[in-house]
Amino acid sequence: MQEQLKQILQKSEQLAAQLSAPETYADPELSSRLLREQKSIQPLTDACRRYMTLQEDYNAAKELGLSSAETAEIREEIIAAEQVLKKLLIPRDSNDERNVIMEIRAGTGGEEAALFAADLFRMYSAYAAKQNWKVEVISSNATELGGFREIIFTISGNSAWSRLKYEAGSHCVKRIPETESSGRIQTSTATVAVLPELSEVDFHLDMKDVRIDVFRASGAGGQKVNKTSSAVRVIHLPTNTVVECQDERSQLQNKERALQILRGRLWEEAQRRQNDAVGKARRGMVGSGERSERIRTYFFLRGQIVDQRLSGDTRVFQLESVLNGNLDELIDRLTTEDQMERLKSQNDED
Repeated sequence: MQEQLKQILQKSEQLAAQLSAPETYADPELSSRLLREQKSIQPLTDACRRYMTLQEDYNAAKELGLSSAETAEIREEIIAAEQVLKKLLIPRDSNDERNVIMEIRAGTGGEEAALFAADLFRMYSAYAAKQNWKVEVISSNATELGGFREIIFTISGNSAWSRLKYEAGSHCVKRIPETESSGRIQTSTATVAVLPELSEVDFHLDMKDVRIDVFRASGAGGQKVNKTSSAVRVIHLPTNTVVECQDERSQLQNKERALQILRGRLWEEAQRRQNDAVGKARRGMVGSGERSERIRTYFFLRGQIVDQRLSGDTRVFQLESVLNGNLDELIDRLTTEDQMERLKSQNDED
């Protein structure tokens, strides 16, 4: 580990030297990029310095012949500092700072599943508002009772992916539906997909593999009917992945949105194949994101939400609070669980 820590400190010193160089001052874009990089590694740099300082203190204490109680105290600090370092050394998710594209689809349960999908959309919208993030609907397929068979939207804001990536999977609800006259509890599901918003630079899409169709957007009649062919359908021919977008005002905007969603879906499929290749260890982690994996159940009569990926009392949350957008406690626990699993995997490899 000592050699790894030296390399990290050396990298920090190199960044500081680059930032103070005259050519950096003359290039605002370079300066901004270096500052972001310096900020991102600052916690790790500070942890490295603390760990190395404690090691020096421990060696000095032994040379001075201090009591075993005093050296033991320093040793405990070293162990704690080492645990902090190991967590910081876990590879960062390269998408953590990105915006996200979320897709919510009604699953089993008919109209009740569509109403549940609408509840989830409101929950994420409320959470986004609390984070000062922007929500923008790309496309939706609403039902007469106010549910959604499908709704696709973007959430733009600082570190949106890092907070929302754990929401991917199958969500289950148990409640008496508004559509149920006999008072029976029904179980319904909705799936949530969370995709990073990727540009062409981030994920290359060979346009020779893509077919683009344009058509008139559907509407509610009257002035809302689009008289021009502004809606866009893109088809990735090798995988037969289809994306339609018609909510933007222009054909160009709809095309760009559709291509963004397509990149996200192709990235998701590539990640799934990679996870399958890695095996059970990766699939067992909190952030595996399989759409078919049941991750959470919403018990309306009990007023509770149970997240199946957590254990014991840590898996139970207040339903009303979460549905009102108070997701931070839940997400914090999932993040901690994921870090612990990655740390365990890292220690096993060591």
